[in-house]
Amino acid sequence: MKRIIVCVLFLCAAVASISGQTRLRVVAYNVGVFSKYADDSMQDIANMMHELDADAVAVCELDSCNRRHATFQLQDFAQMLSDEWSYRFGSAMQWNGGAYGTGLVTHAPIMNSFEIKLPKGEGYEPRICVVAETSSYVLAAVHLDHSSEDVRVKQADLLTDELKTRYGKSRKPVFLCGDLNATPDSRTLRRLSEDWTVLSDPAPTYPSDNPRQCIDYILALNNRARYKVQKTAVLTEAASADVVKASDHLPVYVDVILK
Repeated sequence: MKRIIVCVLFLCAAVASISGQTRLRVVAYNVGVFSKYADDSMQDIANMMHELDADAVAVCELDSCNRRHATFQLQDFAQMLSDEWSYRFGSAMQWNGGAYGTGLVTHAPIMNSFEIKLPKGEGYEPRICVVAETSSYVLAAVHLDHSSEDVRVKQADLLTDELKTRYGKSRKPVFLCGDLNATPDSRTLRRLSEDWTVLSDPAPTYPSDNPRQCIDYILALNNRARYKVQKTAVLTEAASADVVKASDHLPVYVDVILK
């Protein structure tokens, strides 16, 4: 697997201009409620996102005001990035006196947002897809079922149908990001590949201490959008924090040039 060492960068704008075009850096990261291997890795992960010069981050496994974590984690995380970041949280389920779910943060203002409640098998955890539209792109954050391939395929079908209905003829790129709990050769990825293009590096993202599986992705809907992938990588090292201890997943990112 490639090893990536990222130099410290400063976050100056929501997107960077490259020869009159716009560069967007999108990150997919399962943060494990910011406490998989440490009591609180939120500041470390915020530092890593600054170092990466991220513009939009899909965040899986978040607590909200429950007995495990009493705070609204996504709001705290967005504020650590800066007061200029927007965020949306989707509660997948009520849990332990509060909520648990998926979210996203963007440096661009959010114009519109909504949630897609996904089907689940009997006895499985409910899942949700959180979608935010900005002036130049759409970001959808999702965490698919970890127990059943059949359920994952049904979830992929529903979110694809919904996003195609809304954005299938749009000129805005639509990025689907998150922990899909599916490997590149799985039925889930084959199904998604009928309507989406996988943009992200297929290098292993899980587990962070000895990565063996690629289960975290960034995809783009096959609509009328024009863009170019400039770079993609799985982050395995950072100057600002220990990536291995920040979560049990590694973050994956994609640099897209918007045309």
